[in-house]
Amino acid sequence: MSDNKSYPKGCNLSAFVKAKRREQGWTQVQLADYAGVGLRFVRELEQDKASLRLDKVNQVLDLFSACVGPVPIDRSVYADS
Repeated sequence: MSDNKSYPKGCNLSAFVKAKRREQGWTQVQLADYAGVGLRFVRELEQDKASLRLDKVNQVLDLFSACVGPVPIDRSVYADS
């Protein structure tokens, strides 16, 4: 992301969405309306539900110029020294 906002290290999806929503000054109801998803979905997303529909997650993230996709993993972090 190219914005200068900093998010907590290890920021997960739910924390990201909640932070971005609050930056915009939106309620959960407004976010649901703008994204075209249900309020229940927004609540479950922000509560870090383990299984969510990817297409709906991306509908929400699109409002923040983001999307879920493959991200390379630096496996060297896990290698023994």
